[in-house]
Amino acid sequence: MAEHDCEHCKLRNRYDENPKSMVGRIWRWHINFCPGWKKYYFSLSDSERAELDSKYNFTKYKEVH
Repeated sequence: MAEHDCEHCKLRNRYDENPKSMVGRIWRWHINFCPGWKKYYFSLSDSERAELDSKYNFTKYKEVH
């Protein structure tokens, strides 16, 4: 499996450090339409996706499969 930049994204790290920071909020907004995030998200196992859903309150692709 190819490695995705999303795994090591500096903006994602900024969100993880401080979700209320401006950069963190921009990253969180960005993942709602980013095609790279979608590809990364669906490359993960169901349990890994569930972790991301919980950690980032991510519900966009809940009904898609």
